Amino acid sequence: MPIYAYRCDECGFAKDVLQKISDPVLTVCPSCAKPAFKKQLTAAGFQLKGTGWYATDFRGGGAGPSTGTATGPAASTTPAAPAASDSAPAAPATPTADSKS
Repeated sequence: MPIYAYRCDECGFAKDVLQKISDPVLTVCPSCAKPAFKKQLTAAGFQLKGTGWYATDFRGGGAGPSTGTATGPAASTTPAAPAASDSAPAAPATPTADSKS
């Protein structure tokens, strides 16, 4: 449940209230009992941490993702040449006729 900040325009009383999103907005001040209690606009109280978020992956000046993999059009314009070991599959080891005793 979110915490909402309220403040009375008449007496200046301020209070943080834990409410459901579906709960009605409070309007009566608990201090002076006047209908001047209003919800305040406040900053969000959470941070996104871990990989995959802008603040952790791209904050360092646009060096790319922290995983070290290249992405985007520059990575796909130069095709990679296959390695020599990848060109022919390895033959399975089978016993030969000479190895029987």
